[in-house]
Amino acid sequence: MGHRTRTPAASGVSEQLLLAVAEQMKLPFLQVARLAEAGQLRNTTETLQDIQTTADAALRLLDNYLFGARLSLEGQYALELEPVSVSSVLYDTGHELDKLAKLYGVDLELSFAGKFGPVMANRQGLQSALISLGYTLIEALPSLQSKDLRLQLAAHRCRYGIVAGLYTDVEQLTADALRAGRRLHGNSRQPLATLTHSSGAGVFVADAILHAMDSELTPTRHHKLFGLGTVLKPNPQIQLI
Repeated sequence: MGHRTRTPAASGVSEQLLLAVAEQMKLPFLQVARLAEAGQLRNTTETLQDIQTTADAALRLLDNYLFGARLSLEGQYALELEPVSVSSVLYDTGHELDKLAKLYGVDLELSFAGKFGPVMANRQGLQSALISLGYTLIEALPSLQSKDLRLQLAAHRCRYGIVAGLYTDVEQLTADALRAGRRLHGNSRQPLATLTHSSGAGVFVADAILHAMDSELTPTRHHKLFGLGTVLKPNPQIQLI
């Protein structure tokens, strides 16, 4: 293997991700500070648990950013693909997002439209992308809806393969919003202004990781819900049997 040089494009992606994540980190640190202050006043176990949940989510997003940033330096399609159970990945993703969802009053649901064989993906990459995406959507939902906060982790078939994504009834999850966010990414503190008042870092971290899997983040619909997800190709060996 020869030594890979850092291309200007990779450098730009990494720096844009860093800016988005740094901007995103303001929110959890501010929440931790306020919760810590409230804890000193009330000295409650619940406040301490909220602090831990917020801190854990911030650390996981940083880990996912570092994962995505390293991939952008290594070049296109840097993740090795293998047969992966998409239902298992979605289940584990829901488990990871559960505490943060409860903190924001968001109900998580799992939905599988049928039975699926293995898909070609990188398990760590797919799960990291979905978790990062989930963080942004969970934080965004309370300001977009006043009640019935639900986030569905779902998989369904389409003509190109199996779609895995996160869905809500928020109509702001559109192709135009994602297109505008990508265009403004790195040049605006709120590139996804119609969706979230934060930097939306989780969306762009997911974008970078999926790109390294020869895939992409795309707007998608499922059971009249709006969402963001990715199309995964079935394992060709299973199809031949």
